[in-house]
Amino acid sequence: MTLTPLGGMGEIGLNCQLWETQEGVVMVDCGLMFPDDEHLGIDVVIPDFHAVRAIREKLCGIVVTHGHEDHIGALPWIVPQLRGVCIYGSPFSLALVRHKLLDHDVLDCVTLREVLPYETMHLAGLTIHCIPVCHSIPQGYALCIESPVGRIIHSGDFKLEANPLSGSGTDIEALSAFSRQGVRLLLSDSTNVTREGHSLSEREVMDSLARIFAEAQGRIVITLFSSHVQRIQEVFDLARRFGRTVVISGKSLATNLELARGLGLVSFPPNFFNAHNQVPDLPPNQLVIVVTGAQGEPLSALSRMVFGGHRQLSIQSGDTVLMSSRIIPGNTRAIIRMINEMYRLGAEVFYERVHAIHASGHAHKDELMQLIDVVNPQLFVPMHGEYQHLVKHAKLAESRGIAKDHIFILEDGVPLTLTEDSFSVGERLSLNRTLVDGKGVGDVDATVLRERRILGGEGLVLVVVVFDLETGSILYGPEILSKGFVFEQEYQYVLEDAKCVVLEEIETIGTAQVEQLQENIRSSVRRFFRRVLDRDPIVVPILRGV
Repeated sequence: MTLTPLGGMGEIGLNCQLWETQEGVVMVDCGLMFPDDEHLGIDVVIPDFHAVRAIREKLCGIVVTHGHEDHIGALPWIVPQLRGVCIYGSPFSLALVRHKLLDHDVLDCVTLREVLPYETMHLAGLTIHCIPVCHSIPQGYALCIESPVGRIIHSGDFKLEANPLSGSGTDIEALSAFSRQGVRLLLSDSTNVTREGHSLSEREVMDSLARIFAEAQGRIVITLFSSHVQRIQEVFDLARRFGRTVVISGKSLATNLELARGLGLVSFPPNFFNAHNQVPDLPPNQLVIVVTGAQGEPLSALSRMVFGGHRQLSIQSGDTVLMSSRIIPGNTRAIIRMINEMYRLGAEVFYERVHAIHASGHAHKDELMQLIDVVNPQLFVPMHGEYQHLVKHAKLAESRGIAKDHIFILEDGVPLTLTEDSFSVGERLSLNRTLVDGKGVGDVDATVLRERRILGGEGLVLVVVVFDLETGSILYGPEILSKGFVFEQEYQYVLEDAKCVVLEEIETIGTAQVEQLQENIRSSVRRFFRRVLDRDPIVVPILRGV
Protein backbone atom coordinates (compact mmCIF):
# COMPACT_ATOMS: atom_id res chain seq x y z
CA MET A 1 0.00 0.00 0.00
CA THR A 2 1.32 3.44 -0.95
CA LEU A 3 0.16 6.68 0.67
CA THR A 4 0.97 9.83 -1.30
CA PRO A 5 0.09 13.25 0.14
CA LEU A 6 -0.80 15.82 -2.52
CA GLY A 7 -1.24 18.57 0.08
CA GLY A 8 -1.51 19.21 3.81
CA MET A 9 2.08 18.35 4.70
CA GLY A 10 4.05 21.41 5.79
CA GLU A 11 1.15 23.82 5.28
CA ILE A 12 -2.27 24.68 6.67
CA GLY A 13 -4.77 23.64 4.01
CA LEU A 14 -4.73 21.68 0.73
CA ASN A 15 -5.38 18.42 2.59
CA CYS A 16 -5.42 15.60 0.06
CA GLN A 17 -3.97 12.08 0.02
CA LEU A 18 -3.97 9.11 -2.35
CA TRP A 19 -4.04 5.61 -0.88
CA GLU A 20 -3.09 3.02 -3.50
CA THR A 21 -3.30 -0.77 -3.21
CA GLN A 22 -3.13 -3.52 -5.82
CA GLU A 23 -6.92 -3.26 -6.14
CA GLY A 24 -7.21 0.49 -6.72
CA VAL A 25 -6.86 3.99 -5.28
CA VAL A 26 -8.80 5.97 -2.67
CA MET A 27 -8.52 9.74 -2.38
CA VAL A 28 -8.88 11.07 1.17
CA ASP A 29 -10.04 14.69 1.27
CA CYS A 30 -9.61 17.26 -1.48
CA GLY A 31 -9.05 20.65 0.09
CA LEU A 32 -7.99 24.12 -0.92
CA MET A 33 -5.87 26.80 0.69
CA PHE A 34 -6.68 30.48 0.79
CA PRO A 35 -4.06 32.77 -0.80
CA ASP A 36 -1.58 34.75 1.23
CA ASP A 37 0.08 38.10 0.52
CA GLU A 38 2.33 36.71 -2.20
CA HIS A 39 -0.62 35.41 -4.25
CA LEU A 40 -1.65 38.74 -5.74
CA GLY A 41 -5.15 38.55 -7.22
CA ILE A 42 -5.44 34.77 -6.70
CA ASP A 43 -8.81 33.50 -5.45
CA VAL A 44 -7.82 30.09 -4.06
CA VAL A 45 -4.96 27.60 -4.20
CA ILE A 46 -5.68 23.92 -4.97
CA PRO A 47 -3.45 20.82 -5.14
CA ASP A 48 -1.59 19.74 -8.25
CA PHE A 49 -3.87 17.06 -9.70
CA HIS A 50 -1.47 15.56 -12.24
CA ALA A 51 -1.00 12.52 -9.99
CA VAL A 52 -4.78 12.07 -9.78
CA ARG A 53 -5.19 12.17 -13.55
CA ALA A 54 -2.54 9.47 -13.84
CA ILE A 55 -4.57 7.04 -11.69
CA ARG A 56 -8.14 8.09 -12.50
CA GLU A 57 -8.94 4.72 -14.11
CA LYS A 58 -8.04 3.06 -10.80
CA LEU A 59 -9.80 5.57 -8.52
CA CYS A 60 -12.41 3.74 -6.43
CA GLY A 61 -13.77 6.76 -4.58
CA ILE A 62 -13.15 9.96 -2.63
CA VAL A 63 -13.60 9.93 1.15
CA VAL A 64 -14.02 13.27 2.93
CA THR A 65 -13.34 13.36 6.67
CA HIS A 66 -15.37 16.55 7.25
CA GLY A 67 -16.79 19.59 5.49
CA HIS A 68 -14.23 22.36 5.99
CA GLU A 69 -12.90 24.12 2.90
CA ASP A 70 -9.37 22.83 3.48
CA HIS A 71 -10.79 19.31 3.08
CA ILE A 72 -13.52 19.65 0.40
CA GLY A 73 -12.90 23.03 -1.26
CA ALA A 74 -10.95 21.77 -4.30
CA LEU A 75 -13.55 19.20 -5.37
CA PRO A 76 -15.22 21.43 -8.00
CA TRP A 77 -11.95 21.59 -9.96
CA ILE A 78 -11.18 17.86 -10.00
CA VAL A 79 -14.56 16.08 -10.30
CA PRO A 80 -15.14 17.14 -13.95
CA GLN A 81 -12.04 15.07 -14.76
CA LEU A 82 -13.30 12.11 -12.68
CA ARG A 83 -16.82 11.67 -14.04
CA GLY A 84 -18.72 8.91 -12.32
CA VAL A 85 -16.59 8.87 -9.16
CA CYS A 86 -18.37 8.36 -5.84
CA ILE A 87 -17.75 10.73 -2.92
CA TYR A 88 -18.26 9.32 0.58
CA GLY A 89 -18.81 11.30 3.76
CA SER A 90 -21.13 12.14 6.64
CA PRO A 91 -24.56 13.64 5.86
CA PHE A 92 -23.50 17.19 6.76
CA SER A 93 -20.18 16.91 4.92
CA LEU A 94 -21.98 15.75 1.78
CA ALA A 95 -24.64 18.45 2.15
CA LEU A 96 -21.81 21.01 1.94
CA VAL A 97 -20.20 19.11 -0.96
CA ARG A 98 -23.53 18.95 -2.81
CA HIS A 99 -24.09 22.69 -2.45
CA LYS A 100 -20.53 23.45 -3.57
CA LEU A 101 -20.70 21.22 -6.66
CA LEU A 102 -24.16 22.50 -7.55
CA ASP A 103 -22.87 26.08 -7.29
CA HIS A 104 -20.12 25.19 -9.81
CA ASP A 105 -22.59 23.25 -12.01
CA VAL A 106 -20.62 19.96 -11.72
CA LEU A 107 -22.89 17.95 -9.40
CA ASP A 108 -23.86 15.62 -12.26
CA CYS A 109 -20.22 14.48 -12.51
CA VAL A 110 -20.33 12.47 -9.27
CA THR A 111 -22.39 10.25 -7.00
CA LEU A 112 -22.67 11.16 -3.32
CA ARG A 113 -22.99 8.38 -0.77
CA GLU A 114 -23.72 9.17 2.87
CA VAL A 115 -21.87 7.20 5.52
CA LEU A 116 -23.25 7.26 9.05
CA PRO A 117 -21.06 7.01 12.18
CA TYR A 118 -19.51 3.56 12.65
CA GLU A 119 -20.56 2.47 9.16
CA THR A 120 -18.03 0.74 6.94
CA MET A 121 -16.86 1.29 3.36
CA HIS A 122 -15.10 -1.31 1.20
CA LEU A 123 -12.87 0.45 -1.34
CA ALA A 124 -9.71 -0.67 -3.18
CA GLY A 125 -9.26 -3.68 -0.92
CA LEU A 126 -9.57 -1.49 2.19
CA THR A 127 -12.19 -1.76 4.91
CA ILE A 128 -12.73 1.77 6.20
CA HIS A 129 -14.60 2.40 9.48
CA CYS A 130 -15.88 5.95 10.16
CA ILE A 131 -15.39 6.90 13.82
CA PRO A 132 -16.94 10.20 14.99
CA VAL A 133 -14.59 12.88 16.27
CA CYS A 134 -15.11 16.25 17.94
CA HIS A 135 -14.15 19.19 15.74
CA SER A 136 -15.39 22.71 14.98
CA ILE A 137 -17.89 21.39 12.44
CA PRO A 138 -20.54 18.68 12.84
CA GLN A 139 -20.07 15.07 11.80
CA GLY A 140 -16.33 14.80 11.34
CA TYR A 141 -14.72 11.36 11.09
CA ALA A 142 -11.49 9.61 11.93
CA LEU A 143 -10.83 6.71 9.56
CA CYS A 144 -9.91 3.28 10.91
CA ILE A 145 -8.64 1.18 8.03
CA GLU A 146 -8.14 -2.55 7.75
CA SER A 147 -5.61 -2.96 4.95
CA PRO A 148 -3.52 -5.79 3.46
CA VAL A 149 -0.48 -4.33 5.28
CA GLY A 150 -2.06 -3.91 8.70
CA ARG A 151 -4.37 -1.56 10.53
CA ILE A 152 -4.12 2.18 9.86
CA ILE A 153 -5.74 5.13 11.64
CA HIS A 154 -6.20 8.54 10.01
CA SER A 155 -7.22 10.93 12.80
CA GLY A 156 -8.85 13.57 10.63
CA ASP A 157 -9.11 16.97 12.34
CA PHE A 158 -10.01 16.30 15.96
CA LYS A 159 -9.89 17.30 19.60
CA LEU A 160 -10.65 15.26 22.72
CA GLU A 161 -13.58 16.64 24.67
CA ALA A 162 -14.94 14.36 27.37
CA ASN A 163 -18.30 16.12 27.76
CA PRO A 164 -19.24 17.99 24.58
CA LEU A 165 -22.27 20.25 24.43
CA SER A 166 -23.68 18.26 21.54
CA GLY A 167 -22.82 15.15 19.57
CA SER A 168 -20.80 12.17 20.68
CA GLY A 169 -17.41 13.88 20.71
CA THR A 170 -14.30 11.93 19.75
CA ASP A 171 -14.98 8.25 20.45
CA ILE A 172 -11.64 7.43 22.02
CA GLU A 173 -13.05 4.08 23.20
CA ALA A 174 -13.78 3.03 19.61
CA LEU A 175 -10.27 4.07 18.56
CA SER A 176 -8.85 2.10 21.47
CA ALA A 177 -10.89 -0.99 20.61
CA PHE A 178 -9.75 -0.85 16.99
CA SER A 179 -6.14 -0.54 18.16
CA ARG A 180 -6.14 -3.62 20.41
CA GLN A 181 -5.21 -5.89 17.51
CA GLY A 182 -2.24 -3.64 16.74
CA VAL A 183 -1.97 -0.56 14.54
CA ARG A 184 0.67 -0.45 11.84
CA LEU A 185 0.42 3.29 11.10
CA LEU A 186 -1.10 6.37 12.70
CA LEU A 187 -1.53 9.61 10.73
CA SER A 188 -2.38 12.40 13.16
CA ASP A 189 -3.46 16.06 12.99
CA SER A 190 -0.53 18.32 13.98
CA THR A 191 -2.12 21.77 13.83
CA ASN A 192 -2.00 22.58 17.56
CA VAL A 193 1.00 20.53 18.69
CA THR A 194 2.71 23.73 19.89
CA ARG A 195 -0.15 24.51 22.31
CA GLU A 196 0.39 23.02 25.74
CA GLY A 197 -2.23 21.15 27.75
CA HIS A 198 -5.77 20.52 26.55
CA SER A 199 -7.90 22.59 24.22
CA LEU A 200 -10.59 24.79 25.72
CA SER A 201 -13.99 23.08 25.89
CA GLU A 202 -17.16 24.44 24.30
CA ARG A 203 -18.73 24.49 27.75
CA GLU A 204 -16.09 27.00 28.86
CA VAL A 205 -16.75 29.08 25.74
CA MET A 206 -20.48 28.93 26.45
CA ASP A 207 -19.89 30.18 30.00
CA SER A 208 -17.75 33.08 28.72
CA LEU A 209 -20.35 34.05 26.15
CA ALA A 210 -23.10 33.88 28.79
CA ARG A 211 -21.23 36.34 31.01
CA ILE A 212 -20.85 38.78 28.11
CA PHE A 213 -24.54 38.43 27.19
CA ALA A 214 -25.49 39.19 30.79
CA GLU A 215 -23.38 42.36 30.93
CA ALA A 216 -23.88 43.80 27.40
CA GLN A 217 -26.05 46.93 27.40
CA GLY A 218 -26.31 47.39 23.66
CA ARG A 219 -26.32 45.19 20.57
CA ILE A 220 -24.17 42.05 20.51
CA VAL A 221 -22.43 41.46 17.19
CA ILE A 222 -20.71 38.09 16.89
CA THR A 223 -18.58 36.83 14.02
CA LEU A 224 -17.35 33.25 13.63
CA PHE A 225 -16.73 30.61 11.01
CA SER A 226 -20.00 29.96 9.20
CA SER A 227 -19.48 26.18 9.43
CA HIS A 228 -19.18 26.21 13.24
CA VAL A 229 -22.78 25.13 13.71
CA GLN A 230 -22.35 24.15 17.36
CA ARG A 231 -21.04 27.61 18.31
CA ILE A 232 -23.88 29.24 16.38
CA GLN A 233 -26.35 27.06 18.27
CA GLU A 234 -24.78 28.30 21.53
CA VAL A 235 -25.44 31.88 20.41
CA PHE A 236 -29.03 31.01 19.49
CA ASP A 237 -29.58 29.37 22.89
CA LEU A 238 -28.12 32.38 24.72
CA ALA A 239 -30.26 34.77 22.67
CA ARG A 240 -33.33 32.79 23.73
CA ARG A 241 -32.20 32.79 27.39
CA PHE A 242 -31.56 36.55 27.47
CA GLY A 243 -34.62 37.53 25.41
CA ARG A 244 -32.73 38.79 22.37
CA THR A 245 -33.75 38.59 18.71
CA VAL A 246 -31.21 37.08 16.29
CA VAL A 247 -30.31 38.68 12.97
CA ILE A 248 -27.85 36.93 10.64
CA SER A 249 -25.93 38.37 7.69
CA GLY A 250 -23.70 36.55 5.22
CA LYS A 251 -24.44 34.21 2.32
CA SER A 252 -22.32 31.30 3.53
CA LEU A 253 -23.77 31.62 7.03
CA ALA A 254 -27.35 31.48 5.76
CA THR A 255 -26.56 28.53 3.48
CA ASN A 256 -24.82 26.47 6.15
CA LEU A 257 -27.59 27.09 8.67
CA GLU A 258 -30.26 25.96 6.23
CA LEU A 259 -28.29 22.80 5.44
CA ALA A 260 -27.73 22.12 9.15
CA ARG A 261 -31.39 22.73 10.01
CA GLY A 262 -32.44 20.31 7.27
CA LEU A 263 -30.37 17.62 9.01
CA GLY A 264 -31.62 18.50 12.48
CA LEU A 265 -28.24 19.84 13.60
CA VAL A 266 -29.46 23.30 14.62
CA SER A 267 -32.71 24.78 15.90
CA PHE A 268 -33.51 28.42 15.19
CA PRO A 269 -34.66 30.75 18.00
CA PRO A 270 -38.28 31.95 17.87
CA ASN A 271 -37.23 35.47 16.88
CA PHE A 272 -34.93 35.05 13.88
CA PHE A 273 -34.25 37.27 10.85
CA ASN A 274 -31.96 37.31 7.84
CA ALA A 275 -30.74 40.88 7.28
CA HIS A 276 -31.00 40.32 3.54
CA ASN A 277 -34.79 40.20 3.97
CA GLN A 278 -35.49 42.26 7.08
CA VAL A 279 -33.86 43.89 10.12
CA PRO A 280 -36.37 44.37 12.94
CA ASP A 281 -36.71 47.81 14.54
CA LEU A 282 -35.87 46.91 18.14
CA PRO A 283 -33.92 48.53 21.00
CA PRO A 284 -30.18 47.71 20.87
CA ASN A 285 -30.31 45.60 24.05
CA GLN A 286 -32.71 43.20 22.35
CA LEU A 287 -30.55 42.32 19.34
CA VAL A 288 -27.87 39.74 18.56
CA ILE A 289 -26.31 40.02 15.11
CA VAL A 290 -24.42 36.99 13.79
CA VAL A 291 -22.23 37.77 10.77
CA THR A 292 -19.47 36.42 8.57
CA GLY A 293 -16.07 38.12 8.44
CA ALA A 294 -14.05 36.63 11.27
CA GLN A 295 -10.86 36.89 9.18
CA GLY A 296 -11.30 40.47 8.02
CA GLU A 297 -12.35 39.48 4.50
CA PRO A 298 -13.01 42.75 2.64
CA LEU A 299 -16.40 41.72 1.20
CA SER A 300 -17.69 39.97 4.31
CA ALA A 301 -20.70 41.21 6.28
CA LEU A 302 -18.61 42.46 9.21
CA SER A 303 -16.14 44.36 7.01
CA ARG A 304 -19.00 46.07 5.22
CA MET A 305 -20.60 46.93 8.56
CA VAL A 306 -17.32 48.48 9.71
CA PHE A 307 -16.13 50.28 6.59
CA GLY A 308 -19.46 50.98 4.92
CA GLY A 309 -21.18 49.14 2.11
CA HIS A 310 -23.66 47.05 4.09
CA ARG A 311 -27.15 48.15 3.11
CA GLN A 312 -28.92 47.13 6.30
CA LEU A 313 -26.34 47.14 9.12
CA SER A 314 -23.41 49.12 10.51
CA ILE A 315 -21.27 49.06 13.66
CA GLN A 316 -22.62 51.54 16.19
CA SER A 317 -21.43 53.15 19.40
CA GLY A 318 -22.31 50.88 22.31
CA ASP A 319 -22.06 47.63 20.33
CA THR A 320 -20.28 44.64 21.88
CA VAL A 321 -18.43 42.77 19.12
CA LEU A 322 -17.33 39.17 19.74
CA MET A 323 -14.76 37.73 17.35
CA SER A 324 -15.28 34.07 18.19
CA SER A 325 -12.60 32.47 16.02
CA ARG A 326 -8.85 32.19 15.88
CA ILE A 327 -6.79 34.52 13.71
CA ILE A 328 -5.50 32.58 10.72
CA PRO A 329 -1.85 33.46 9.91
CA GLY A 330 -1.76 36.00 7.11
CA ASN A 331 -4.98 37.72 8.20
CA THR A 332 -3.62 39.46 11.28
CA ARG A 333 -3.14 42.86 9.67
CA ALA A 334 -6.66 43.00 8.20
CA ILE A 335 -8.23 41.88 11.49
CA ILE A 336 -6.29 44.38 13.63
CA ARG A 337 -7.23 47.17 11.23
CA MET A 338 -10.90 46.19 11.56
CA ILE A 339 -10.69 45.98 15.37
CA ASN A 340 -9.15 49.46 15.55
CA GLU A 341 -11.88 50.88 13.33
CA MET A 342 -14.61 49.28 15.49
CA TYR A 343 -13.13 50.94 18.57
CA ARG A 344 -13.07 54.22 16.63
CA LEU A 345 -16.80 53.77 16.00
CA GLY A 346 -17.44 53.32 19.72
CA ALA A 347 -17.76 49.54 19.97
CA GLU A 348 -16.20 47.21 22.56
CA VAL A 349 -14.38 44.26 20.95
CA PHE A 350 -13.69 40.86 22.51
CA TYR A 351 -11.38 38.38 20.79
CA GLU A 352 -9.65 35.07 21.52
CA ARG A 353 -6.30 36.42 22.69
CA VAL A 354 -7.96 38.40 25.46
CA HIS A 355 -11.14 36.47 26.31
CA ALA A 356 -12.12 32.77 26.29
CA ILE A 357 -14.72 33.14 23.54
CA HIS A 358 -13.23 30.64 21.11
CA ALA A 359 -12.12 27.04 21.46
CA SER A 360 -9.98 25.50 18.75
CA GLY A 361 -11.26 22.40 16.99
CA HIS A 362 -7.76 20.90 16.97
CA ALA A 363 -6.17 18.83 19.72
CA HIS A 364 -3.49 20.41 21.90
CA LYS A 365 -0.28 18.67 22.90
CA ASP A 366 -1.66 16.56 25.76
CA GLU A 367 -4.53 15.32 23.60
CA LEU A 368 -2.16 14.38 20.76
CA MET A 369 -0.05 12.52 23.31
CA GLN A 370 -3.13 10.68 24.56
CA LEU A 371 -4.06 9.55 21.06
CA ILE A 372 -0.55 8.22 20.44
CA ASP A 373 -0.67 6.32 23.75
CA VAL A 374 -4.11 4.84 23.02
CA VAL A 375 -3.26 3.76 19.47
CA ASN A 376 0.38 2.76 20.18
CA PRO A 377 1.27 2.48 16.47
CA GLN A 378 4.36 0.87 14.97
CA LEU A 379 4.75 3.73 12.46
CA PHE A 380 3.79 7.40 12.75
CA VAL A 381 3.18 10.20 10.24
CA PRO A 382 2.33 13.73 11.46
CA MET A 383 0.03 15.57 9.05
CA HIS A 384 -2.09 18.72 8.68
CA GLY A 385 0.31 21.43 9.79
CA GLU A 386 3.22 23.65 8.90
CA TYR A 387 6.63 21.98 8.77
CA GLN A 388 7.50 23.10 12.31
CA HIS A 389 4.32 21.41 13.54
CA LEU A 390 5.24 18.16 11.80
CA VAL A 391 8.71 18.19 13.36
CA LYS A 392 7.41 18.88 16.87
CA HIS A 393 4.70 16.24 16.52
CA ALA A 394 7.34 13.75 15.38
CA LYS A 395 9.41 14.54 18.49
CA LEU A 396 6.31 14.09 20.64
CA ALA A 397 5.71 10.65 19.11
CA GLU A 398 9.33 9.70 19.77
CA SER A 399 8.94 10.76 23.40
CA ARG A 400 6.00 8.36 23.67
CA GLY A 401 8.13 5.40 22.67
CA ILE A 402 7.87 5.23 18.88
CA ALA A 403 11.26 4.48 17.31
CA LYS A 404 12.76 7.45 15.49
CA ASP A 405 13.28 5.45 12.28
CA HIS A 406 9.57 4.55 12.38
CA ILE A 407 8.48 8.19 12.24
CA PHE A 408 8.18 9.88 8.84
CA ILE A 409 7.96 13.62 8.23
CA LEU A 410 6.52 13.53 4.74
CA GLU A 411 6.18 16.47 2.40
CA ASP A 412 3.71 16.93 -0.45
CA GLY A 413 4.44 14.43 -3.19
CA VAL A 414 6.58 12.10 -1.03
CA PRO A 415 5.06 8.56 -1.06
CA LEU A 416 5.25 6.13 1.85
CA THR A 417 4.98 2.47 0.80
CA LEU A 418 4.09 -0.30 3.24
CA THR A 419 4.31 -4.04 2.69
CA GLU A 420 3.48 -6.72 5.24
CA ASP A 421 6.99 -6.68 6.67
CA SER A 422 8.72 -3.52 5.38
CA PHE A 423 8.30 0.17 4.66
CA SER A 424 10.05 2.72 2.47
CA VAL A 425 9.86 6.37 1.44
CA GLY A 426 9.89 6.92 -2.32
CA GLU A 427 11.19 9.71 -4.51
CA ARG A 428 9.27 12.94 -4.38
CA LEU A 429 6.78 13.57 -7.19
CA SER A 430 7.08 16.87 -9.01
CA LEU A 431 4.08 18.80 -7.71
CA ASN A 432 3.21 22.48 -8.01
CA ARG A 433 0.30 24.18 -6.33
CA THR A 434 -2.39 25.18 -8.80
CA LEU A 435 -3.54 28.79 -8.62
CA VAL A 436 -7.16 29.66 -9.41
CA ASP A 437 -7.80 33.19 -10.64
CA GLY A 438 -11.40 33.78 -11.70
CA LYS A 439 -12.19 31.16 -14.32
CA GLY A 440 -8.53 30.54 -15.00
CA VAL A 441 -7.10 27.38 -13.43
CA GLY A 442 -3.34 26.95 -13.53
CA ASP A 443 -2.76 29.77 -16.03
CA VAL A 444 -1.07 31.93 -13.39
CA ASP A 445 2.41 30.78 -12.42
CA ALA A 446 5.43 32.19 -10.61
CA THR A 447 6.32 34.36 -13.61
CA VAL A 448 2.89 36.01 -13.66
CA LEU A 449 2.98 36.56 -9.89
CA ARG A 450 6.43 38.14 -10.22
CA GLU A 451 5.08 40.52 -12.88
CA ARG A 452 2.15 41.39 -10.62
CA ARG A 453 4.53 42.14 -7.75
CA ILE A 454 6.56 44.42 -10.01
CA LEU A 455 3.40 46.13 -11.22
CA GLY A 456 2.28 46.64 -7.64
CA GLY A 457 5.66 47.91 -6.49
CA GLU A 458 7.07 49.73 -9.52
CA GLY A 459 4.21 50.31 -11.97
CA LEU A 460 3.84 50.14 -15.75
CA VAL A 461 5.16 52.36 -18.55
CA LEU A 462 3.79 52.11 -22.11
CA VAL A 463 5.88 53.42 -25.00
CA VAL A 464 3.75 54.00 -28.11
CA VAL A 465 5.23 54.69 -31.56
CA VAL A 466 3.47 54.62 -34.94
CA PHE A 467 5.64 54.73 -38.08
CA ASP A 468 5.30 54.63 -41.86
CA LEU A 469 6.04 51.13 -43.18
CA GLU A 470 7.49 52.42 -46.47
CA THR A 471 9.63 55.32 -45.31
CA GLY A 472 10.21 54.37 -41.65
CA SER A 473 9.37 57.90 -40.56
CA ILE A 474 7.54 58.42 -37.27
CA LEU A 475 3.88 59.34 -37.68
CA TYR A 476 2.96 59.41 -33.97
CA GLY A 477 4.97 59.44 -30.79
CA PRO A 478 6.93 58.44 -29.04
CA GLU A 479 4.16 58.75 -26.44
CA ILE A 480 4.92 57.56 -22.91
CA LEU A 481 2.04 56.58 -20.63
CA SER A 482 2.62 55.92 -16.93
CA LYS A 483 0.35 53.69 -14.84
CA GLY A 484 1.24 53.37 -11.15
CA PHE A 485 4.77 54.63 -11.86
CA VAL A 486 4.98 58.41 -11.39
CA PHE A 487 2.60 61.33 -11.09
CA GLU A 488 2.93 62.58 -14.66
CA GLN A 489 2.45 66.29 -13.97
CA GLU A 490 5.20 66.30 -11.34
CA TYR A 491 7.61 64.17 -13.36
CA GLN A 492 6.80 65.33 -16.89
CA TYR A 493 10.43 66.29 -17.45
CA VAL A 494 11.53 62.71 -16.71
CA LEU A 495 9.03 61.31 -19.21
CA GLU A 496 10.18 63.85 -21.82
CA ASP A 497 13.79 62.74 -21.29
CA ALA A 498 12.67 59.12 -21.68
CA LYS A 499 11.23 60.02 -25.09
CA CYS A 500 14.70 61.13 -26.13
CA VAL A 501 16.04 57.68 -25.12
CA VAL A 502 13.40 56.07 -27.36
CA LEU A 503 14.28 58.36 -30.30
CA GLU A 504 17.97 57.50 -29.94
CA GLU A 505 17.17 53.78 -30.24
CA ILE A 506 15.00 54.41 -33.34
CA GLU A 507 17.77 56.43 -34.97
CA THR A 508 20.35 53.72 -34.17
CA ILE A 509 18.37 50.64 -35.29
CA GLY A 510 15.66 52.01 -37.55
CA THR A 511 12.14 50.62 -37.82
CA ALA A 512 12.84 47.68 -40.13
CA GLN A 513 13.80 45.33 -37.27
CA VAL A 514 10.71 45.81 -35.08
CA GLU A 515 11.34 43.00 -32.59
CA GLN A 516 14.92 44.08 -31.97
CA LEU A 517 13.81 47.70 -31.66
CA GLN A 518 11.17 46.75 -29.09
CA GLU A 519 13.71 44.88 -26.99
CA ASN A 520 16.24 47.72 -27.15
CA ILE A 521 13.63 50.32 -26.19
CA ARG A 522 12.50 48.15 -23.27
CA SER A 523 16.00 47.68 -21.86
CA SER A 524 17.24 51.23 -22.46
CA VAL A 525 14.14 52.89 -20.95
CA ARG A 526 14.36 50.59 -17.90
CA ARG A 527 18.05 51.51 -17.46
CA PHE A 528 17.15 55.19 -17.74
CA PHE A 529 14.49 54.99 -15.00
CA ARG A 530 16.78 52.97 -12.73
CA ARG A 531 19.52 55.57 -13.11
CA VAL A 532 17.32 58.66 -12.73
CA LEU A 533 14.66 57.52 -10.23
CA ASP A 534 16.04 54.24 -8.84
CA ARG A 535 12.81 52.55 -9.98
CA ASP A 536 12.32 49.58 -12.27
CA PRO A 537 8.82 49.56 -13.81
CA ILE A 538 7.59 47.10 -16.40
CA VAL A 539 8.17 48.79 -19.78
CA VAL A 540 5.96 47.72 -22.70
CA PRO A 541 6.93 49.16 -26.13
CA ILE A 542 4.03 49.21 -28.62
CA LEU A 543 5.33 49.76 -32.18
CA ARG A 544 2.89 49.85 -35.09
CA GLY A 545 3.63 50.30 -38.76
CA VAL A 546 0.93 51.67 -41.09
